[in-house]
Amino acid sequence: MDDTGFRGRVALVTGGSGGIGAALSARLAREGAAVAVHYATNREAAERVAHEIVGEGGRAAVFAADLRDAEAPERLIDEVERALGPIDLLAANAGMATVRSIDELDAAAFDESLAVNLRAPFLLARRVLPGMLERRYGRILFTSSVAGFIGGRISADYASAKAGLHGLTHFIAGRVARDGITVNAIAPALIEDTAMLPGNPAELATLVPVGRLGKPSEVADLALAILRNGYITSQVVSIDGGLYPH
Repeated sequence: MDDTGFRGRVALVTGGSGGIGAALSARLAREGAAVAVHYATNREAAERVAHEIVGEGGRAAVFAADLRDAEAPERLIDEVERALGPIDLLAANAGMATVRSIDELDAAAFDESLAVNLRAPFLLARRVLPGMLERRYGRILFTSSVAGFIGGRISADYASAKAGLHGLTHFIAGRVARDGITVNAIAPALIEDTAMLPGNPAELATLVPVGRLGKPSEVADLALAILRNGYITSQVVSIDGGLYPH
């Protein structure tokens, strides 16, 4: 392991069992962090991620939580900190998405989506912030989406939740910046090997200016650069192949 960046730090990656979360978990471990790999249902995939980290000489453990439950974020943090220590880096990456039109979206489905995609990141951040403030160090990174800017192709609930993450990022960041804590979000679009693709990958690739889908490793690279940089905060950084230039 190339232990250069986060030696002695503890990182929690929600949705760490696959795609972007798995790639980021591996990157953080190579930087020296002890990584809590969260999963909702796929324990086997999460254990593969942790096994690979340990096999490379890193430290990792898996933790289950159903983030639809309002009590789950606090329980998850408690379990991670008992096992690994205080959390210094929070990558609130877990999400859910179902392609549906407005007339197919009822109140229960809307609420469930916001619970996972917006409420859970808020509750996770709220729970880790006191310890970060006490230690005067912390990194919080939310995984948003280009849908938070342009609406996207998935659903109204998903776009609304991701736009809400942008407001949450700015609200928290401005209040903790002088305490050594950065709060940012990344906004990927059309990333391969994830469950968030709203259609056929080959057809979706034609929509992207660079002519292909993004890779989880590319998103993880950007995420790591943001987490390592103490002068970047209150930003929502896109990684979308030029889909939304701004």
